[in-house]
Amino acid sequence: MPVLRDLCRSMALLEAVLSPDWEDRCHSFDPSWSVAGEMASMRNGSGDEYSIVFSAGGAYVRGFDHEAVMSPYRNDGPWPGVLDGVPAAFRHCVEEPAFCDEDGMPIVTTCISREAADACWRVGEIEYPGGVDDPDGSAHLFALLVDPSPEAFQRFAEDYYEVPVDLDAVRHVHALRPLTQAVVTALNADLTVEDLAEDLAACRYPSAAG
Repeated sequence: MPVLRDLCRSMALLEAVLSPDWEDRCHSFDPSWSVAGEMASMRNGSGDEYSIVFSAGGAYVRGFDHEAVMSPYRNDGPWPGVLDGVPAAFRHCVEEPAFCDEDGMPIVTTCISREAADACWRVGEIEYPGGVDDPDGSAHLFALLVDPSPEAFQRFAEDYYEVPVDLDAVRHVHALRPLTQAVVTALNADLTVEDLAEDLAACRYPSAAG
């Protein structure tokens, strides 16, 4: 789980450099989302999103692909099994208002969790619909988590922001090396390290100064 958390922090910081306007970013990281936990999130502006809650008890991952055949809006509620296996430690996340619609229905097509003592990730007992590629949207939603390479992020960012993205700078941030002005300039010539003070703090990311 620390590896996943570090990846989420690095992607959030990279997007903070590429997009100073938070509203236009895809990946974000909130270190004070709740009293007991942090949250990494993704929203692509087309209705797809995920949230990863990190706490001392482990990690809870909720994803929603608005076009997935397992969408709760196509099935009068979450697909059977998607939320049934969530352990008690994370049941509050299932009912979290931020992850539900105005009627209290969980906005979810895929869900995994992992308690601190678990050896692997847990998923519910689900009978997936046949004849459909990626029925819950997980392959689409979690592509950058499954392939955490700098090259994968570069491809995503160049497509999403429609600008060239320096691969060496991405590698630097993915490795969580202290952020320097040279790295910032390679990604966004209009930005300074000082401009990123709040984002550095939010991502708990080291700067060259400390």
